[in-house]
Amino acid sequence: MKGIFWNYNGFADCKKYRFLSDLTKEKNLDFIALSETGRANFPQSTLNNICAGRDFIWHCMAPRGRSGGMILGIHLLTFDIGEIEEGEFFICFKVRHREDDFKFNLISVYGPAQQEYKSHFLSETVRVCSKEALPIVIGGDFNIIRRPDEKNNDNYNDRWPFMFNAVIDSLNLREIEMTGRKFTWANHLQNQTFEKLDRVLVCTDLEAKYPHTTVYALTREISDHTPLLLSTNNPSSAYQPQFKFELGWLLRDGYGCVEQYTS
Repeated sequence: MKGIFWNYNGFADCKKYRFLSDLTKEKNLDFIALSETGRANFPQSTLNNICAGRDFIWHCMAPRGRSGGMILGIHLLTFDIGEIEEGEFFICFKVRHREDDFKFNLISVYGPAQQEYKSHFLSETVRVCSKEALPIVIGGDFNIIRRPDEKNNDNYNDRWPFMFNAVIDSLNLREIEMTGRKFTWANHLQNQTFEKLDRVLVCTDLEAKYPHTTVYALTREISDHTPLLLSTNNPSSAYQPQFKFELGWLLRDGYGCVEQYTS
């Protein structure tokens, strides 16, 4: 299973279309979660371009004012979809993986940058995650760092990181370690600020089901946010070890019973 979480930062640039289309074809993406789309709806032709013409089903969430907006899409040959839930800061799909019949909640979030909305965002995250019996994958732009080293300067306030970490611990979630780069966002000022605002969290049940899951940070050349590529890297579907027998083993002590049947 592979998918992307990305703060898309608007649909004005056709380079982003091509990037997503090429990535979908190259990585065979099973889901696409985009935030900060800035649009209430999308022509079907646009959605087809994003997923390279694959059979995706989409849910769009309108922005509030000039900011926000989200879309989440899944490949129908990979997943069955049950319920769709939309909150103020999230879209949640209840899905079943067709290959192994595994059911879980796929949640895409877009946390507010404004300080006055962050407590509401965290409360909503607790509500949607704590009520679910199914395993959870929740990812996107949380707009909160967790530690001082997730920022490249000393302008650090512990209030929201403390609350964010408390929420993660209370929900028994774990962050999948990101590789590829250290930060996921940068501003456009001369003295740039870099922060890790985007991440993927999973529950322990999903981690046990897919223990080889990885999150890789892709290029940030066409957006101020880095796309995050999630892959479960399930070895059962990619590689099956083969049994091999060496004739030299017959010469070792303890293989007398084998020699009787092969003589």
